[in-house]
Amino acid sequence: MTSPVDENRRPAALPLLRGQKALVTGANSGIGKATAIGLGRAGADVVVNYVAGKEAADEVVQEIESFGVRAYAYEADVSNEDQVVGMFADMVERFGTIDILVANAGLQRDAASVDMTLAQWQKVLDVNLTGQFLCAREAAKEFVRRGVVPEVSRAAGKIICMSSVHQIIPWAGHANYAASKGGVLMLMQTLAQELAPQGIRVNAVAPGAIRTPINHDAWATPEAEAELLKLVPYRRVGDPEDIADAVTTLASDLMDYVVGATIYVDGGMTLFPGFATGG
Repeated sequence: MTSPVDENRRPAALPLLRGQKALVTGANSGIGKATAIGLGRAGADVVVNYVAGKEAADEVVQEIESFGVRAYAYEADVSNEDQVVGMFADMVERFGTIDILVANAGLQRDAASVDMTLAQWQKVLDVNLTGQFLCAREAAKEFVRRGVVPEVSRAAGKIICMSSVHQIIPWAGHANYAASKGGVLMLMQTLAQELAPQGIRVNAVAPGAIRTPINHDAWATPEAEAELLKLVPYRRVGDPEDIADAVTTLASDLMDYVVGATIYVDGGMTLFPGFATGG
């Protein structure tokens, strides 16, 4: 939930991405929803991808359209190659091209390693890692085909991978999730190395503790939040809009020389706060 202060500090519209075409996967809730809305607020036309929850996706579309830009919802499972290819083909047909991909779709299937089934392991890798690869591949094809359009952006295209602090912080009980995000780090850096000479910027945003449905139990009560904040030096739980602001800025020409980087939006969680008074 966004506080009034948060709403006041975000203007109704920004020119950062005016005229650009964006696709956000997993965009009907949580971080993906806030990001899709943030890109629309910044002037981009947005495709709102979802795999379930059409009504919620349509509500996101309506909010984006309130900024005077175009948006539509598209159902596709990012781990399904045919559905991903179809989604990008549909976007190019309807919007003409794509300028920004935010590969956000992700999930958890938590279990201790000794209890984790192969299905739990595979599902998380399929969505969180393979899904990002498939979407990045299709976006890169269009970026290479079209090239740079200077009046739109200095880059031929921007790919932003949604990672996690757990790409570098081990997480007991979440081996599949941590492995998928560690894979996202190497996927992002390798794509950045490969595609940068063609004017394509690939980067990642790594959220820390954010108020989303996926981690509701970690912040839902004062007691749970107090325990969580022991891991956050900045002493607040992040909002989805914190991630949306980082993605919007990273996708803009303000960050044109940022290539192959991970922006940690985590209140300092990756500073290993346990060592602030020990070690």
